[in-house]
Order: sequence, then structure tokens, then C-alpha cells
Amino acid sequence: MDWAQFDRGVFLLNVLGIVYNPKTRQILIGKRENDPYIKELSWTFPRGRPAYKEDLEFYLKHEIKIKTGLNVDVKKVVFAKTYSEKREFLSIYFYCEVISGEEKAGEKFVEIKWVKPTEVQKYFTTSLHPKLLEYLKTLE
Repeated sequence: MDWAQFDRGVFLLNVLGIVYNPKTRQILIGKRENDPYIKELSWTFPRGRPAYKEDLEFYLKHEIKIKTGLNVDVKKVVFAKTYSEKREFLSIYFYCEVISGEEKAGEKFVEIKWVKPTEVQKYFTTSLHPKLLEYLKTLE
């Protein structure tokens, strides 16, 4: 697709889950290898591109389940952004809480890890938006 023909309103959508465990006050992140779109990406929140038949929350739950083995309750949208280096990408971040499941790395994740919300930045090799970092601080 020739993105230059559009001056607005057409995006590749990505939904991401900030999977939080209120008991431990930690967030789940996963390690990816060989991301086809962002070469420097390693650790990330569970994510995926939704299809058109169901709502965004349905697809996010599905992606989190296949990548982590966990079932989550998607609570709310907390942040959305585009990327200066890839203007056609739109990411929507959702706050989610674990409700069941047995955690295990799956589909594109080679490892998963629980970390404190303020430690996320230590693992990510791509930048995190300051507004997202501020939100993560509220979870500690």
C-alpha cells in the first residue's frame, strides 16, 4: 500500500496490554526476537494487530493468552500514540488485570517476566512515551 497517498486517517493498529498483577504490583513484559517492523525491539508489552470481526478488547485478550498463557480482564484504555519513525503505526495501550491461567512464553515471546512498573524502562530497547511512563508510576 502506498501510504503517501493518504494525508490522514489510515493506520496499522496495534493493541498492547499493560498486564498488571495487583497482588504483587508488577507488570508482565515479554522478550521478542527478530521483530519484523522495529528491528531494535526486544522487551515489550503483550501486543497484537486486531482483525475486523470482534472488538479490540477481544483481540487483545486473545493475543495475551497465546503469548503469555494468561487470561485477563481488559479494564480501560490508558494511552494511544503514533510513531515519528513510522507514522502509519497507531498503538493503543490497555490496562489489564490477570484473572487466571498458567504463565508461559508463547508465540513470538521467547521469555516473559514480571517487573515493577518503574523498572520497565530498564528492559525496553525502544523509547517509552513520557505520558506512558507517568501512568506506569501510578501502578506502584
